Parts: sequence; structure tokens; C-alpha cells
Amino acid sequence: MIDPALREQQRFDSLREQHRFDSLREQHRFDSLREQHRFDSLRESATFDRATIAGIQRAAATGVYDIRGWGAKRRLPHFDDLLFLGASMSRYPLEGYRERCDTDVVLGDRHARYPLHLDIPVTIAGMSFGALSAQAKEALGRGASEVGTSTTTGDGGMTAEERGQSKHLVHQYLPSRYGMNPTDLRKADAIEIVLGQGAKPGGGGMLLGQKISDRVAGMRTLPPGIDQRSACRHPDWTGPDDLAVKILELREITDWEKPVYVKIGASRTYYDVKLAVAAGADVVVLDGMQGGTAATQEVFIEHVGIPTLAAVPQAVQALAELGLHRKVQLIVSGGIRTGADVAKAMALGADAVAIGTAALIALGDNDPRYQAEYEKLGSAAGFYDDFQDGRDPAGISTQDPELTARLDPVEGGRRLANYLRVLTLEAQTIARACGKAHLQHLEPEDLVALTVESAAMARVPMAGTSWIPGSER
Repeated sequence: MIDPALREQQRFDSLREQHRFDSLREQHRFDSLREQHRFDSLRESATFDRATIAGIQRAAATGVYDIRGWGAKRRLPHFDDLLFLGASMSRYPLEGYRERCDTDVVLGDRHARYPLHLDIPVTIAGMSFGALSAQAKEALGRGASEVGTSTTTGDGGMTAEERGQSKHLVHQYLPSRYGMNPTDLRKADAIEIVLGQGAKPGGGGMLLGQKISDRVAGMRTLPPGIDQRSACRHPDWTGPDDLAVKILELREITDWEKPVYVKIGASRTYYDVKLAVAAGADVVVLDGMQGGTAATQEVFIEHVGIPTLAAVPQAVQALAELGLHRKVQLIVSGGIRTGADVAKAMALGADAVAIGTAALIALGDNDPRYQAEYEKLGSAAGFYDDFQDGRDPAGISTQDPELTARLDPVEGGRRLANYLRVLTLEAQTIARACGKAHLQHLEPEDLVALTVESAAMARVPMAGTSWIPGSER
């Protein structure tokens, strides 16, 4: 039999140990709460947040402005701020697998003998050989051709790989005139005169020396390894009257066969569109500030131009007032990511859209499988934007032979084609839900906005109301 005094001692010791444990747990909880309170009490400044502080520190340390690629990173009003009104009683939806919803688009039938007839309204924006590897340009051509759409050369000229794999190739005509010659203009299926780019309207291009390989230098008539900055305006004309003369010159060079596009960066959109059309453009390409770039000053990317959402209605208004909406086609670019973005741009009045950054991601840019290598560059998969450095582990925005060999153009083209199909199917799904038998039948009446800013920019009512900010309704 256990001595009652011993048993009481054991019980006391057990209670004391339990009390010690509870006290430790309570102390740990208290310490945790105190640390959390300390962290919560550290308020980040809305004006001088950590990114701003880092930028100031970098500028103070180096004395030069920051250069990077990609596009604007701050939150801007965009297509996510719009919603579609699907059919229920007052509208009649289309059956997804029984009723057609067409996606084709004709571009450039105003003057050209041979306009482009594309199977889908999603095109590939201009990105140069130099900024991108030859393998990447070939992959873009393969992917676009597989689904019946067009790709675009970009600054630096036409490569044999891209022309050989592109069913429809648009040749960009830029202020630099790099790689420009009448023979390649005649080989193209359309010509795009570039007046501006969404990431840097009013600014020229940039290609740093580490990407000026012997081949790039030969195509651009430049010395290898030397930084290149393109002009911000064309050397042989200064205004819309001169542009009209240039368009006629290009038509004569190509025997009036090719459509002539005019690309503008979104800024003074309403007037720029009217002047481009008056000069004779068959197609207007409108690039909003969410559009990407291979390299430019960050202050330009974040603070020049206007959002794509704000620019599209201005362009449509300009075309409508001229009686040429749908007759002069409008291609919209700058932040297109999903089929919903495609459908919303077309509902606001675009005839087609163009993708750049999204196409590179589809090829494999910023892929997690290269995470370790992105970290060595001081970045991470999903954040890498130093395209100007020419060290892209995915082999896309580089001229390093060891890196470019990583990108298989056939596999890259297959991935891009898959992505383009998904964009188109998503847009069709939305159009059918709105009762539309063609993507171009989508209209502003199908949209509402979630914020006052997006409603005012897109000129559609706030959700649940009939109010369009800034209108008399």
C-alpha cells in the first residue's frame, strides 16, 4: 500500500510540473503576441514603401536611372475591372457545342489588294530579333501559323527563321530603320509603321551591347557589343502630312498589295487615331501602357502613357466619328492575358488584339524550372525582368548560344499554339453566353464596371446601375 504522504507528494510534484509547463506555454504565447504586436506597429509608408526606398538607395549608390523590361508593375485600371452580363431571360445564349461562334477577322481591306484573313483575332505583337533569340522568333512563327494568325518582326529586321515559319508576317517599319530593305518589305504580308509603343510612347528603343551579337550587328549595321539606342521619331518625316507620303511610298514599293498598319502608344489616342486614319492607315494598332518592352527606363514604364482600358474607347470614338469603325480595323495590345481580356477588348470595339509578354511566358519565360538560375541573377521565376542583360535562363531574351540552345522552337511553338487556342476558346465561351455568334458581335452593352474609374474609362455603367460616370445618364 502506497504511503498517503508519498502519494500526496507525487500529486503535488505532478501539479507543479504541469504548472511549469503551462507557464512556459503562456510565456511563449505572450512572447509571440509581443513580437506580432511589434511587427504590426511597424507601419509601411504609402509614399515611401519598401520598393521606393530601394529605388532611392539604388539611385544614390549608382548615379544612373534604372533600366528594365516587362511593363508597368503598379496596379492600373484594367480589364479585370469589367464584367460581362451573360444571358438569362432578356438575352438568349448560344449552345456551346451546337451553335457556331466565329472568330475570323480580316485586317487591312481598306486599300490593300491582299488583306490578311486570320482564323483568330489574337495576333503576336512586334518583338525584335536582338531583344529575342532566333529560336524564340522561330517559335513565335510556328505557334502563330499553327492556329492561323500573324506574327510581327519588331525592330532589327526579318530573320529567315521567322519568315520561313510564319504564314502571316507583319514587317515593322521603325524610326531606326534597322534591317530595313525593299526586298523584305515585299516578302512581308503587311507593313506596320511604328510611331510609338505603350511602355514608352515618345521614347526610342534600347538594346544593350551584351545582346549585339555578330548576327544582330550585321542585320542592324552596327558594331558588335556596343549599346544601341533607337531614335524616338522617324528620320524622314515629322508630321501626319509626311506620314501620308510615307504610306504612299510603301504602297508603291509593295505594288499596293500589302495592308499598312500604323502603331501608336496610348497617350493622345483620340487625335492620334484620327491623324493616322487621315494619313491612309488600313489598320490602327493601339498599345496601352501595360504593354511590355525589352528594355527602357523604369520611370518611363510607370509614368508615361495611359492604361489600355482608357485608350480603347477613345480610339473607337475617333473611328466612329470618321464613319470608319470596323472599316479601318483596330488592334489593341497592352496587358492581354486571358480570353476574358480578348473578349472585353473586342466588346469595347477592337477588331483584334495582340500579345507580347504573354506569348513569351507561353514559350517558357519565367518558368519555375529555372528558379535556381533566376536566383543566381538576383531575381526569381515570375519576377525576372532584366531582359536587357541577355542572361535569360529560358533562352528567350538572350543571344548567348548556350542559353538559346535551351529553347526548342518546335516545342515552344506547340506551347504557344495551345495558349492561343485557349484564349480563343475562352473568348468564344463568353461570347456564346452573351448570345453572340461572332466575337466581333460583342459590344459595350454586354459590359458593366466594378469601379468608378473603370466605368468612366470604359464608358460602361457601374454594375447594378445605369450610371456611366461623366455622362448625362
